[in-house]
Amino acid sequence: MSRSHKANHYGTLVERKAAERYNLELDRCSWHDAKRPDGTPVEIKSAMHRHSDGQPGTFKLYDQYHKELRIEGGYYIFGVYRIRGQGVEVLDWKMRHSSRLPQLCWHGGGSHRNSKQAKIQITSVFSD
Repeated sequence: MSRSHKANHYGTLVERKAAERYNLELDRCSWHDAKRPDGTPVEIKSAMHRHSDGQPGTFKLYDQYHKELRIEGGYYIFGVYRIRGQGVEVLDWKMRHSSRLPQLCWHGGGSHRNSKQAKIQITSVFSD
């Protein structure tokens, strides 16, 4: 299993845990992962606490999805996890309105999702 495929697998596990924790309905449309009970869209982002090389993970955002979330007044849920057996243990959670993020620096994401991307350090989200 490739590293990106593993990351997708673990991200899906974090999404399920976020849905339970925050009473969300998973609704994986093209630009968000879930909805709150009032219908507000939520994008769930996950990052591994530390990779095998010791480096902390980052949250990856895509500009076209972020723009939609901002227009709709949506939220992000950030989950930091570590791998436990075949699953994940979420170490910390943070919900933030899409207007309340650290400064984003958009750069080319290659052909992936035809979108620019920004990476956010874990400490930037959990520092306040």
